[in-house]
Amino acid sequence: MIKKEYDVIVAGGGMSGTCAAIAAARNDMSVLLIDQNGYLGGTLTANGVGPMMTFFAGEKQVIQGIGEEIVKRLKERGYSPGHVYDSTHYISYVTPFSAEGLKIVLDEMALESNVTLLYHTYIIGINANEGAIQSIDIVNKDGVSTIGAKIFIDATGDADLAVAAGVPFTLGRESDNATQPLTMNMKVYGVDTSKLKKTVLQNPKKFPRLNRDIEVMKKVEALSFVGFEEEFKKAKELGEISIPREDVLFFETSTPGEYILNTTRIINENGASALGLTNAEIIGRKQCEELYRFLVKYVPGFENSKIAYTGPSVGVRGSRQIQGVYKLTGEDLLEQKRFNSVIAHSGYPIDIHNPKGEGTFSVHVNKQEESKDAEFDRSTFDSYYSIPYEIMITKEIQNLIVTGRCVSASFEAQAAIRTTPTMTALGQAAGTAAALAIHTNQCVNKIDIKSLQNLLIAQGSYIEKK
Repeated sequence: MIKKEYDVIVAGGGMSGTCAAIAAARNDMSVLLIDQNGYLGGTLTANGVGPMMTFFAGEKQVIQGIGEEIVKRLKERGYSPGHVYDSTHYISYVTPFSAEGLKIVLDEMALESNVTLLYHTYIIGINANEGAIQSIDIVNKDGVSTIGAKIFIDATGDADLAVAAGVPFTLGRESDNATQPLTMNMKVYGVDTSKLKKTVLQNPKKFPRLNRDIEVMKKVEALSFVGFEEEFKKAKELGEISIPREDVLFFETSTPGEYILNTTRIINENGASALGLTNAEIIGRKQCEELYRFLVKYVPGFENSKIAYTGPSVGVRGSRQIQGVYKLTGEDLLEQKRFNSVIAHSGYPIDIHNPKGEGTFSVHVNKQEESKDAEFDRSTFDSYYSIPYEIMITKEIQNLIVTGRCVSASFEAQAAIRTTPTMTALGQAAGTAAALAIHTNQCVNKIDIKSLQNLLIAQGSYIEKK
């Protein structure tokens, strides 16, 4: 039964919102988690994103807590091989999984924690007064309802709740408001992985990224793959491909021979706009059709593959960023700035897909420029950075915490912290902070940070306090 009042309401059931809801409920809060879909998981289940990347910085696991608990449950149930080496050598480890298995695991974890779930529900308005949100208006099959809470957590991905409450925000790149491209992921099955690996082993110089440590590719449980630039360029010249990208990127799931294609690139569309999303869906499906034909024609091992699905909906890398109490910057990450209020760490690099076309810009923390002929050294992934609590709170609303990819961060910083494992860490911090604020009768921006850090550490998070 849906009550009219909760301690905490979480808007958005992606990985960050789900972890926030579980964390708050485990800290004795009554929690309502609302999502427009019929399942949790956000980009991993609604947008076909995979694998999770990354919980690690080199060999050191810097993201743990509820996120790692999810992975362990997936592995125990046969829905994931766990953390495996990234055979593209972009990062150290990736975490493949079954999207259908993830839906089940997240349902179970939320319900075990006594989170109240409300699917197929949209927020259509908020009721705020004197710097606080009193309630939200929702719509679903039951009609329009109003539900109140002491604290609200915005995990919508686009800062929908925060913006409705009057929190200022930026859109995309600060210089021109351009956002990273949207992507329609495609899942195919029936791929002959042994034939694909054989192609690399017979032509190692053609695949320089994979060839940096080819032994990993030979034995990895789930293959990560990037390449076929020459074939992609040829297909473009022949008019077979219109995707403004330079290579093909795909990842094997926990099911052998099943791959997620993260290759389409939809530019000049706004992921926080209904029309932009509509256009992106249409363009994305068209690009997937081209991509599938390309794979069958040019990529060994894909000749007999079949499409499982696209999407189910288009994926958004970034849209709105709130202007919080602190704005995380790319320099903060690259310089490994230490914060007194650290609530999470991450080792994922700055990863910017060109908003206007081809090209992907990446910078790893503390990584020196390498010669192409230099011997590959996995220790180049060892560095990681800190994320402070203040990027999740605002000056305007005293009972709002924002988590997920729409936190207060520059375009460059958001391009690093936006990936799933980091989002689980931010979500756990958000839910724990909400519970602490209620327990101590404080506004969310007045809680004791050391108490928050101690709670997070006691509940499995990895945090290096300054």
